[in-house]
Amino acid sequence: MTDWQNSPAAEDYTVDELMIAVLADQFRNGDQCCNGMASFIPVAAFMLARLTHAPDLVWLPSSGGLESRPDRIPASTLEAPLWRDSIMYIEQYSDFWNFVLNGRWIKKFCVGAAQLDQFGNANNSVIGDDYHAPRVRLPGTAGLADMGSIGKKLYYWNPNHSPRSMVEKVDFVSAAGYLNGGDARERLGLQGGPQLVVSNLAVMDFHPTSKRMQLRSTHPDVSIGQVTEATGFELQMPESAVPETRPPTQKQVRLIRETIDPDNMRKREFHRKS
Repeated sequence: MTDWQNSPAAEDYTVDELMIAVLADQFRNGDQCCNGMASFIPVAAFMLARLTHAPDLVWLPSSGGLESRPDRIPASTLEAPLWRDSIMYIEQYSDFWNFVLNGRWIKKFCVGAAQLDQFGNANNSVIGDDYHAPRVRLPGTAGLADMGSIGKKLYYWNPNHSPRSMVEKVDFVSAAGYLNGGDARERLGLQGGPQLVVSNLAVMDFHPTSKRMQLRSTHPDVSIGQVTEATGFELQMPESAVPETRPPTQKQVRLIRETIDPDNMRKREFHRKS
């Protein structure tokens, strides 16, 4: 479990593996983390963190098995293998919400969104101005509205960074980010909020005062111009130079390919080959 620290940087990694390594680095021993449906990238990140630097990370895969120990990522992130070897089953309509509504438990939540705006508000409900007659009706919030409002730290991933998914203003707020920026979230008494956005082009975080999304790093072989062109709003830039995202190590890539996800479930999330 320790040799990954001395492993050299990989050279043949793919962008999905880079995203997994970046997300995994956000989780520490003792962290309590949760994911929603169709969350192959975050599930791989949780598993990678536990196999490397955070063996005592507590993982609840949505409403399923607490402390799941699957041999590999199953065909669904709500699949039975996530319950079978867990320490207990968390039933969705009672026990799950008892856990997540308690401010002492499950602090970090990984969020996927069809639209994400400059203040970290997420939309998984409808595309279009009219909620009752939308251009596209999306799967809906499930528990997303709750998770965005009860003090969780939100970690977004976006495998298809484009002006359609990174928009100036979401068509519908399925999960509250920093609302219209500044102290808007704090004034409503909401704790937590968006922390990081990991896409197939870059890593973004949020300015501590304006709460606008800002560029943190660009992935290798991706320019700042490519990121800004693919973003439907003006990204805030850091005061210092924008660094390159650190690539995964050879050991991390081997773990992802051979142990965590040999069936390439993680690649299902990408619209084009990565």
